[in-house]
Amino acid sequence: MPVRVTLDAVIVKRGVKAKDLAAEVGLSETQLSLLRSGKVRGVRFGTLARLCAALDCKPADLLDYAFDPADLEDEPPPSS
Repeated sequence: MPVRVTLDAVIVKRGVKAKDLAAEVGLSETQLSLLRSGKVRGVRFGTLARLCAALDCKPADLLDYAFDPADLEDEPPPSS
């Protein structure tokens, strides 16, 4: 997948405990762990906004994009 989650690096850089961040943002520790590891396929804008507010960052600090045409082969075609 060309979009990669860099949330873990921001958490480490800020010195925030994942447990405290999860509570502040309103996620379970399991949900935050899945997001940190990149095992989720999507995130709500509201959740992204709360993460950015809690970490004093921008969405681009939490996500990275590296285009690889091979990644698009696994994506389903857009629905009409």
